[in-house]
Amino acid sequence: MSQTEKLELNQNFMQVNRIDPALYRKFDVKRGLRNADGTGVIAGMTNVSNVHGYVISDGEKLPDQGHLSLRGYDLYDLLGNPSVDYRYNFEEVAYLLLMGHLPTREQLDGFIAAIDEARELPDGFIASQIVSDTPPDIMNMLSRSVLSLYLHDPRAEERSVEHEVMTAISLISRLPRISVLGYHCMRARYHKESWIMHRFIPGQSTAETILSALRPDRQFTPEEARMLDVLLCLHAEHGGGNNSTFTMRVMSSADTDPYSAFAGAIGSLKGHRHGGANFKVREMHNELKQVVTNWEDEDQVAAYLEKVVRKEASDRSGLIYGMGHAVYTLSDPRAVICKRFAERLAAGTEHEAEFKLLQTVERLAPEVIANVKGTRKDICANIDMYTGFVYRMMGVPEDLFTPLFACARMAGWTAHRFEEIASTRIIRPAYKNATKGGRDYVAIDER
Repeated sequence: MSQTEKLELNQNFMQVNRIDPALYRKFDVKRGLRNADGTGVIAGMTNVSNVHGYVISDGEKLPDQGHLSLRGYDLYDLLGNPSVDYRYNFEEVAYLLLMGHLPTREQLDGFIAAIDEARELPDGFIASQIVSDTPPDIMNMLSRSVLSLYLHDPRAEERSVEHEVMTAISLISRLPRISVLGYHCMRARYHKESWIMHRFIPGQSTAETILSALRPDRQFTPEEARMLDVLLCLHAEHGGGNNSTFTMRVMSSADTDPYSAFAGAIGSLKGHRHGGANFKVREMHNELKQVVTNWEDEDQVAAYLEKVVRKEASDRSGLIYGMGHAVYTLSDPRAVICKRFAERLAAGTEHEAEFKLLQTVERLAPEVIANVKGTRKDICANIDMYTGFVYRMMGVPEDLFTPLFACARMAGWTAHRFEEIASTRIIRPAYKNATKGGRDYVAIDER
């Protein structure tokens, strides 16, 4: 056993670090910046987006249909139409978030051209930062790559508006390439697969660039690219209070450089309680598909879900992953839109049965939870219920689910960073000290 393993803290970790939950109630501390009813503590103001999932009436939290607006535009109006003539929207959504208004055709073309122009990576970057010492998790590689791009920017410490916009556009452009290149390198290093490195094709949208770089033959259908574009739009922004965006705002308020702030946000998004939650959803769905022999038998599905809630299945947490959200109660608009597109993509394919299985889970879960726990709570499917399924239909590997989330959220993080820069006040909440009384100092030889 090493000296590190022998350290006393290993045995007493929880005892030293745990805070008595009763103290939070005693001093009315909003743990996790959350009120007792689950609503968030208002910690700032934003014009970027609004996440609506409930109403407060006479001090009581009441469920409501979910709505997400970006710069005042309802998400359903921006991309809720699954028609065949759907065009790529991610670049337009990114423009809206960064610039504050919807672009004209000329403005959008200029923005797309700027993104396209920035896709090239610095000389030697792929060899030194992606191929060399590739980590097993692509999210860590993204953080490292963003920090490394700081070294290639002679104006990295500049805080001008021009530089902030230029840096944001370059990262929105480059992160998809870095993610896919990192995936291929990771698979080659840890799984002995062939290493693939395609050049990007100028003029392709972000969604097309990802699929073209990912697939060995570079082939994809227009429907697949449109579906990926929808997912990028759905993940682009979700309010100032989510963990990674709040991380971005905290770091930006400290007046750190953009590369450090974006790397911090990526690190936050990786967490299993945030963007990495899709890992738990995939894990549970994989077990569900193995345990339930007849996917059309609702009794079998309900029985499995009951075991999950009773902590007898899945990861024994009692949570039905893909159901429930911190804000949304009756519906998650992102899940509604994702489900709408997914149903059309799955129709008539071998994936249709699994899509219907997820619909069954979504329908049965609230009733199962109510029966097992004896209390009824408004709970809806969240976006993670269907995103993993859609990615699998397109052949996107699980290792890229959260990195592609990060690629999309770059647009939202940027918008919030811009707001925080304009605020010029550091975020500094207070913490209540839980130590009981003072402690007398004792010399080391007398302890």
